[in-house]
Amino acid sequence: MTSRRRARRKGKDSRTRTAHSPAFINRKIPFFEFLAETDLQLIEDQSEWLMQEVGLEFQDDPEALTLWRAAGADVTDTRVRAPRGMVRKLCATAPRQFTQVARNPSRSVSIGGDSQIFAPVYGAPFVRDLRGGRRYGSIADFEKLIKLTYQLPSLHHGGFVTCEPCDVPVSKRHLDMLYVHMRYSDKAHLGAITTKERAEDSVAMARIVFGEAFLESNCVILGNVNTNSPLLVDKVVTEAIRVYCGSGQGIIVAPFVLSGAMGPVTTAGSIAQALAEGMMCCAYSQLVRPGAPFVLGNFLSSMNLRSGAPTFGMPEAVMSNYIVGQLARRLGVPLRCGGALTASKISDAQAAYESGDSMHSTALAGSNFTLHAAGWLEGGLCTGFEKLVMDADRLGAYEVLLKGLPLDTDTLARDAYAEVQPAGHFLGSSHTLRHYETALFEAQLSDSENAENWQENGSEDMQQRAFKRWNKLLDVYTPPPIDPALDDALKEFVSKRKAQLPDQWY
Repeated sequence: MTSRRRARRKGKDSRTRTAHSPAFINRKIPFFEFLAETDLQLIEDQSEWLMQEVGLEFQDDPEALTLWRAAGADVTDTRVRAPRGMVRKLCATAPRQFTQVARNPSRSVSIGGDSQIFAPVYGAPFVRDLRGGRRYGSIADFEKLIKLTYQLPSLHHGGFVTCEPCDVPVSKRHLDMLYVHMRYSDKAHLGAITTKERAEDSVAMARIVFGEAFLESNCVILGNVNTNSPLLVDKVVTEAIRVYCGSGQGIIVAPFVLSGAMGPVTTAGSIAQALAEGMMCCAYSQLVRPGAPFVLGNFLSSMNLRSGAPTFGMPEAVMSNYIVGQLARRLGVPLRCGGALTASKISDAQAAYESGDSMHSTALAGSNFTLHAAGWLEGGLCTGFEKLVMDADRLGAYEVLLKGLPLDTDTLARDAYAEVQPAGHFLGSSHTLRHYETALFEAQLSDSENAENWQENGSEDMQQRAFKRWNKLLDVYTPPPIDPALDDALKEFVSKRKAQLPDQWY
């Protein structure tokens, strides 16, 4: 590498290390309004029709049916129908914006309003990296991914199941995952939802970290659940809502709709159905505890109608992000969307363009909580180590975009013209020297040097640079401080609960 090249690289790394990144993004640009008022009303009317005339199934949870019946809904067997306007009225007590407090208060995130946060991929059973290839995720992989998420400033939130640690029994792995989040990161994170007991363990461990009294008036943990589309809300959802919201914590509910399978093949029909499912869950959360934080999720995607395989980054899903964003703001609740989604198996050109289109629409739509913003591969079946840091690199660019264009005397650079004459250049002007470190976004992993320098540096593609990047981050990782007594209390809880639970692998 030439000395000039080394100097440039050293300067780039230095600026990256010292750059300040906020705990979340305060959006400064307008929301993208895709549909007109009359069109939005058509979708809302369809949702009201579904809730009143068709209804939703609330199965295997008599307590949920009792709450609906007491609220005035028509409950026949396990079918719940709500008269027009009832559900929207119940949703009115959900906060438009709330704060999830992190173990490190400076990393607390605001969810809703003009705030936007990015969280990594969630739920993948497999992981992939350039050296280890594709394999089932392990607790060691999970710990590495949490440490990486902690160090990547463009990931504001830890998520939860960044990969499934498949070498730990299903009945116990939530305890290990919670401990890893609470010990090796101090960012906000989600909790377990797959059974009522696992949700209760999540809230119990949050109480150890923050204290019983603090949880009464502060949100420190949320669950993230999916309805069983079409039009089924099972007890995984209702019990998670009762555990989290009943404890003063929050819930995210995202109908997972593949148009043509779990929803109508037409995008408008699927959006209306997803809105009905989400609104019914929001209303139920407010029946459990008025004022409980609720986030309306959108995970609508298309599918290949010949093979049945889900597709991502397609125009139908892009439109749904924009439209559900408008509908969520009209309802008055925060929005959750998917982020850098792709069906590609590796971090190739397909992954780049599908993830790019998906993430761009998510950002412009105003997603307040973007899950799967980094690391998603293979339709969500696989977490890519290289993909995680590559996506996070691009999230820095979205942060710049969402903050908008600063406009003042300084940014308009009038003083620079006193130094720079016509046909001159601005490279050495005082204005440039004041701003050169922060004026333009510089991607950590992109190579913009000439071909000769690139070849001299090993002719690496982005995946190879990303491989080096995440390994270097792990080499320099330093855990956030934690009170030893708190750490001991968490370990004791995990150990005691594990002793009470049988090993279950399914």
